[in-house]
Amino acid sequence: MHSQTTHSRWRNRLLAVAVTAGGLLALSGCTAQEKRGFLPGYEDGGPVTDQTDRTTHLWVGSWTAALIIGVAVWGLIIWCMVVYRRRKGDNVLPVQTRYHMPLEIMYTAVPLILIGALFFFTARDQAVLRDVSGTPDVTIQVLAKQWSWDFNYVDEDVYESGVQVNDVGELHQSLIDPSTGKAEPGTDEALPTLVLPAGKKVLFDLQSRDVIHSFWVPAFLDKMDIIPGHPNQWEVTPLREGVYAGKCAELCGEHHSGMLFNVKIVSPEEYDTYIQSLRDKGQEGQLGVDLNRSQDGGTATAASSEGEN
Repeated sequence: MHSQTTHSRWRNRLLAVAVTAGGLLALSGCTAQEKRGFLPGYEDGGPVTDQTDRTTHLWVGSWTAALIIGVAVWGLIIWCMVVYRRRKGDNVLPVQTRYHMPLEIMYTAVPLILIGALFFFTARDQAVLRDVSGTPDVTIQVLAKQWSWDFNYVDEDVYESGVQVNDVGELHQSLIDPSTGKAEPGTDEALPTLVLPAGKKVLFDLQSRDVIHSFWVPAFLDKMDIIPGHPNQWEVTPLREGVYAGKCAELCGEHHSGMLFNVKIVSPEEYDTYIQSLRDKGQEGQLGVDLNRSQDGGTATAASSEGEN
């Protein structure tokens, strides 16, 4: 009776584990980002930016090395468990090995080599990803604020201002990606939109008005922290026209979850048309870093003008 109860208990536990694992696997596929097999990206086009392929290769290489090492380590562990297991009637302790110098050198040198290789490839790619020595075609100042975003189009001397989203659950007007004809999850008409010209080198000047934020466009496979009093810069060339979701990736307060924005990568001609539309709305000039998060675009412009005078 006791054996049957124990067996039933273990069966229920295994069933629960299987159901949980299946649920997690299913949820892992629920993402706004399209997939190329197991890789991030889009089946109907090339890389989103000139950096996404490099980031993907680093990610794939790192995980490939980790999996090979993992299989080797677990294989050796299982082999030792099977070959050197305690057998029936064997009451003698195995030989105790101490100060085996070749073995100690091996398990010290091998991790150092692995870490050194990972460091080399990471540093190599990071140097390229964070290089801002080029001459940008477009400069955009990104102003993070609790809990929205403002965008200054520096070269064109116009701006777009976002307002705080109080209830993320009310967002339901997703933008349609013209390249796929589908609504892009994570976007909404109520959110501020960052428009970028395809094929043009863009320099982001990232600044915060209050606390630490993080500028993240998941489709770009990259993000960068925005630290008060310490502007960061990031240079990238958007390649694939479409609509993408952006968000803050740093817990920044009560309404962090609503600190979202849209990203539209359009043709240079459409970009010029958008810039003109901002001028037509009277959104000329540049918003200041010192503005209060509760101010909307109109008030912010006035405050900026007063500060300059």
